[in-house]
Amino acid sequence: MEKVKCAVLGATGIAGQQFIEAIKGHPWFEITGLYASEKSAGKKYCEACIWHQESEIESRLSLMVVKDVAKIEQDIKSYNIIFSALPGEIARDPEEKCAKYRPVISTTSAFRYDKDVPILIPEVNISHISLIEKQKERGWRGFIVPGPNCTTLGLVISLKPISEEFGIKNVFMTSLQAISGAGYPGVPSLDILDNIIPFIAKEEEKVQKETLKILGTLEGKNVQDALFGISCTCTRTNVRNGHTEIVFVETEKPCTPEDYKNAIKKFNEKFKKEFGDLPSAPKESIVIKEEENRPQPRRDRDLNDGMSTIIGRIRKDDIFKNGIKFVLLSHNTKKGAAKGGVLVAEYLIKKGIIKR
Repeated sequence: MEKVKCAVLGATGIAGQQFIEAIKGHPWFEITGLYASEKSAGKKYCEACIWHQESEIESRLSLMVVKDVAKIEQDIKSYNIIFSALPGEIARDPEEKCAKYRPVISTTSAFRYDKDVPILIPEVNISHISLIEKQKERGWRGFIVPGPNCTTLGLVISLKPISEEFGIKNVFMTSLQAISGAGYPGVPSLDILDNIIPFIAKEEEKVQKETLKILGTLEGKNVQDALFGISCTCTRTNVRNGHTEIVFVETEKPCTPEDYKNAIKKFNEKFKKEFGDLPSAPKESIVIKEEENRPQPRRDRDLNDGMSTIIGRIRKDDIFKNGIKFVLLSHNTKKGAAKGGVLVAEYLIKKGIIKR
């Protein structure tokens, strides 16, 4: 079967490289276009970027000539899907040009908060796909589907089984975020070595806003934000990959640790039934670790190739009448970034929303 032709915007950056890595050897997708700034345009990809991924660049892509992202509209009909990894501050115009004609799967924040744009995590809010139809009112033949902030991702997946089974009143979360989440060159070594930095600009606001939208209810053609309270403290720690989060949840109905584990089991069963046949889908959306000292980034982040959320230390919280607390770990540069976007694209093809 002929593969789906894809272009990557922002291909020379870290996030763009992650798309290239995620699509390498993919049974459905093939990258046939690489786009970056005017400065990189006209160069071979191997000359235009400093490769930071652990595996080697495919020789075919290494020799591919990078094109100017400002001129993407000229080539747009050559592609079936556009994967965008552009910086959020410059992504809106190129992504909109592409969405006029083709589906855009994005890791950027440019359109996340538009009312007709779903922040999509397939196993959490797949019903929000219907917002894609509303985007046609813009005169687009394509659409834009961004993923969430990488810190939001693990939190929302961990909360979904609780929300469905027990209801949520309040959430308190503290993150210990990997340095890879800051991009390249990221945090200066003399700042992060032997240290935790207790502030990441705009991160707490993003997580709080996105969580309520993603777990919100689709009413007609609009998403009504979830009504529970949420408070976050986001920090950067000296770990390469994998965001750890300490989460406290006040529930509407009583929820014991065993209740939560059973809810996760049901959640995983639904996930396997709906998404288990997709190439990038993990065996389980959530993996429970029973050991008292897990999850740990170095040991657990690559479970199921970084596509699962790992949850451990599930305990009852006695401050709330109905309370539970746990620690989660999610791979910020895989499920929380490009590979999560690839999973979204796979599901949209399965449902016929993206045509082969």
